Amino acid sequence: MNPLVPYRPLRPPSDLDAAFADFLRVDVASGDASDDTIRSYRSEVEMWVTWCIERGLDPAKVTVADIKLYRQALIENNYSPVTVKWKLSILRRFYDAACNAGLRPDNPAAGVKAPRQRQATEDFKYLCDEELAKLFAAIPSPDDAIGIEKVRRLRNLLMVSMMALQALRTVEVHRANIEDLMEKGEHLALLVRGKTRDRMVYLRPDTTKRMREYVALRSAGSSDKLGTPLFATIGYHAGEARLSRRTIRIYTDRFLEVAGLKRPGISNHALRHTAATLGYLHTGDLRAVQEFLGHADPRMTSRYAHVVDMAKRNPALFIPVKLGSAAT
Repeated sequence: MNPLVPYRPLRPPSDLDAAFADFLRVDVASGDASDDTIRSYRSEVEMWVTWCIERGLDPAKVTVADIKLYRQALIENNYSPVTVKWKLSILRRFYDAACNAGLRPDNPAAGVKAPRQRQATEDFKYLCDEELAKLFAAIPSPDDAIGIEKVRRLRNLLMVSMMALQALRTVEVHRANIEDLMEKGEHLALLVRGKTRDRMVYLRPDTTKRMREYVALRSAGSSDKLGTPLFATIGYHAGEARLSRRTIRIYTDRFLEVAGLKRPGISNHALRHTAATLGYLHTGDLRAVQEFLGHADPRMTSRYAHVVDMAKRNPALFIPVKLGSAAT
């Protein structure tokens, strides 16, 4: 059994749990955290508490050394440096909440650093123009179908388009609602519920045409607590339900496999990287790409510019010696 995966629901001591619950309600995302974020934080704390209890440790009394042992266990279980950094950040916030509630005088996770990330900032995966065209060619055409199958194909084409052309995250595709579509003059826009702030995404003319076709053909659907899902199950006896992030990933991977593009690092989020990188490649407008992605910090966006500019301005291209030429 993987010692880092919870196998039963465990909870920290009630005082700690209450302090963390207050923190989740008031502090995370300035008091406006999504259900997904709350679940993610809770899951990380459950994982930590399980690890402590299985080793006879009281989560309320752990030391810096215990946190470091947990870090080592994460590394030995092949979690990436980025994932370890995320998990440790949750523990720091967990014990911050305990300190603020007067339950501990110190934060044992405060000084515990994540392992060094050796991957270059610019080393992210994306598709080039030709590969992106191959991906769209691998998605069955809506024009070759009728009825429910046509609606399903339109949905699949638009899901991929939202990520690969409009730079939406998987969770943003998952959360998208019919009510979020808005007519803006001659343009169709989608109000995207982002991680930290909402943004208005103006759809390309070809995407707009397909979106209007899809909305006209699909049934009204049923609403959930987020709204009326833009992308829902189609043709199932259980009725239409919002597509989960996992289902969106499964569809994306399937189309990447058919196109012969599936490889390590190429999945849903690589499509967002694709939209950002190609967007900068063909416009050279970093500010526009920043707004496109919904980044508050331009430094987050600059890596897309750097990877494009690095290839264009590679000093090796300007060395006036031809490979294989005779020495002079």
